[in-house]
Amino acid sequence: MLNDPLANALSKIMNAENIGQKECTTKPISKILKEVLKVMQDNLYVGSHEDIQDGRGGIVKVNLIGNINKCGAIKPRFSVAIADIEKYEKRFLPAKDFGILIMSTPQGIITHKEAKKKNTGGRLIAYCY
Repeated sequence: MLNDPLANALSKIMNAENIGQKECTTKPISKILKEVLKVMQDNLYVGSHEDIQDGRGGIVKVNLIGNINKCGAIKPRFSVAIADIEKYEKRFLPAKDFGILIMSTPQGIITHKEAKKKNTGGRLIAYCY
């Protein structure tokens, strides 16, 4: 039984990266998954992604470029204030200024670096490096 589409998709992407595939398909599609893939694409961790409607939740085809060392969903989705972002960076990322934390904020789904610039907190969704 599938409980978390985002965690399932990131796990499939990670497994496909590890065995050297050039593309990965995962289903179902969710709005959060689309936004997380867009943020990962903007930060050059994945290539383009395409949504395919099949009448059963949809499929996402992601082009992989081989830049992911590790990625995953963060459970539970911790609520983070501006002052606490550094604590979670140390917990989930291997080194300073290496990788991204993906957060859901009132300004949308953004990286922790953008959240610091915009001076806003939010909830942690995923990490990637």
